[in-house]
Amino acid sequence: MPADLIITNARVLTMDPDHPRAEAVAVGGGRILAVGPRAGIEALAGSDTRVIDAGGRSVLPGFVESHLHLFWGGAELDQLQLTGIEGMGPLTRAVRDFAAAHPDREWIIAQGGHYELLDHPMTRHDLDQMLADRPFCIGAHDHHTVWANTRALELAGLLHGRAMPPGHEVVMGADGLATGELREFEAYSPVYACAGEARVYVGVATGGEPAPEPSDAERAADRAKLLRGLRHCAAHGITSMVNMDGNYYTLALLRELQAEGGLLARVKVPFHFKPHMELSELDRADTMTRDFADDWLRSGFVKMFMDGVVDSRTAWMLHDYPGTDTRAEPLFPPAQFEAICVEADRRGLQIAVHAIGDAAVRQTIDGYEAAARANGPRDSRHRIEHIELIDRADIPRLGPLGITASLQPPHPPGAMDFPLSTMEHVFHRDRWRDAYLVRTLAEAGAPLAFASDWPVTDVSVMRGIQAALTRGPFDGCQDERVGLHEVLRAYTAGGARAAHLDDVTGTLRAGLAADIVIIDGDIEAITPAEIGRTGIALTLAGGGITWRTPGFA
Repeated sequence: MPADLIITNARVLTMDPDHPRAEAVAVGGGRILAVGPRAGIEALAGSDTRVIDAGGRSVLPGFVESHLHLFWGGAELDQLQLTGIEGMGPLTRAVRDFAAAHPDREWIIAQGGHYELLDHPMTRHDLDQMLADRPFCIGAHDHHTVWANTRALELAGLLHGRAMPPGHEVVMGADGLATGELREFEAYSPVYACAGEARVYVGVATGGEPAPEPSDAERAADRAKLLRGLRHCAAHGITSMVNMDGNYYTLALLRELQAEGGLLARVKVPFHFKPHMELSELDRADTMTRDFADDWLRSGFVKMFMDGVVDSRTAWMLHDYPGTDTRAEPLFPPAQFEAICVEADRRGLQIAVHAIGDAAVRQTIDGYEAAARANGPRDSRHRIEHIELIDRADIPRLGPLGITASLQPPHPPGAMDFPLSTMEHVFHRDRWRDAYLVRTLAEAGAPLAFASDWPVTDVSVMRGIQAALTRGPFDGCQDERVGLHEVLRAYTAGGARAAHLDDVTGTLRAGLAADIVIIDGDIEAITPAEIGRTGIALTLAGGGITWRTPGFA
C-alpha cells in the first residue's frame, strides 16, 4: 500500500537492536510500514503521500513518559508557577501580581515551591504576609507538602488540627494551631477540595472516585485540564505516558477525549491501593483492566506508596536522618504489603510502588519476592518508582526479579532544578554513594525506564536527557551517568517495555504504531550541555501530528 506519510533525509535511531539506524520512515494507517534507506522508502510514495524532509534531524520513537501526573499537571498549568523564585520579597511580589491579575479567583494556588524557598521553615504567618484576604496555598515541588495561609486552613477545617492516617500530618505549632505545613495527600486534600480541585487529586489521595457524581459541566472542565496537559506533553515529543495518579473517572474522561479526537497520547492509568483497603478492593483494579484495554487506554496495574519524600523526612530509612532520631515509617506494614503483592500478582496485575528511602525500597523488593515465591515466575515487570536511596545489599536483587527501576533524571539534587544543598540535610555523607543510582542499577541488571514525574519537575524530555548526561558525581562518589543511547532507550523502548506497551510502541519497526518524534537537530552531534535547549520539530502519535514547530513541514 502507498504510504500516507514519509519522513526522509533523517538520522533515524530506531531503538530496534536488529536495525538500529535508518534514513527514512514510511507510515500508513497509523502504523509504520517500513524503515530503511532513503531511496527504498521514498519508492513507497504515492500521489497523495505527504513527504517530510527532516533535513538531517534525528528521528526517534515517540517518547514514553514513564511516570507523570497528567491531571495534576494539566490543572497546574493554569496556576502560579514558582520555579526560579526565591526569597520572601520576590515570592510576595509574584503572589500579589498573580492575585491582582486574577481578581475573579476565590483561591490563589501556587506550585513548585521547594523546602528552602525562605531562609526558615515556611508557616501560615509567612503566607498571610504575602496574601491574607484570600485563601492561598503553595504546593511543594514534590507534591508531598502544601503550605496554607490562615484563611485557607480555616475554610478547610484544619486550623485546629485533624487526626490523620500514619504518614500524613497537619503540623501543629506551640500555640495549639496548625503551622500551615500539611504533609502528604490526606493532610492537604481538604485544602484542594475547598479550592474546587478535589477531583484532580481524589485518586491518589484516597484511591476512590469523585463523590457526588460530577456534573456535565464539571466533566467538561476536567476534560479541558487533561487536554491542556496532553497538548503540553505533545509539544515535548511525548506519545505514551504512565499516569501515576488516577482512577476509573480519569480513564472515563480520557475515553471521552478519545471519542472527541482529543486523546493525543497513549495513557496507562493505575488503580491506587491504600493501606485502609481490603484485598477485595482489587476487584476494582480488575474492572479498570477489563474496561480499558486498547492500544490507547490501558490500566492493568496497581500503584502504592510505601513512603513519602526525603525533603520532609517522610521517606522511610534504615537509619536516622542526619541530626535527628527519626527515620520515618512505612505506609504499609510488611505482612499487609506482601499479601497485597501476592494477590495482585496472582490476578495478573502489574505493581508499581513509590519507594524513596532505602527501607522502603527493601520492603518493596521483599513484597515482589514474596509474590514470585507464591505465584511462580511470570512476565510481571513490577516496578519501583524513584529509588532515591538503596542499601548496597539490595542492588543485585532487582535484576533477577525483573524489577524495573523507574527513575527520574531531573530528580538528583544539582542535576537540573533541585538544589544540591538538599543532600547535606537528608543523607549521611557515607551514603551519598548509594543515592540516585542509575549506572550501578543498570549494570546490576535492572531494566531502566526514565521519566520527569511532571509536574514535580519540568516535563521536557530534552531537559531530562541533558540532566541524565551532564549530572556530575556527588562529592567523592562514583559517576552514575549512562551514555546517550542508554538514556534514549530508557525514554523510548525501555519505557514501553516497563509499561507492557512494547507490543504497540517504543521502537521504529514495521507493524508498530507510528509514534514518532523529530528532534530539531542531530541529537548525536549536539553537546550534552545544549540538548536541553533543543526543541521538538514534530510529534506523531498513531500517525497523526500532535505537535509541529511553526514553519516546519
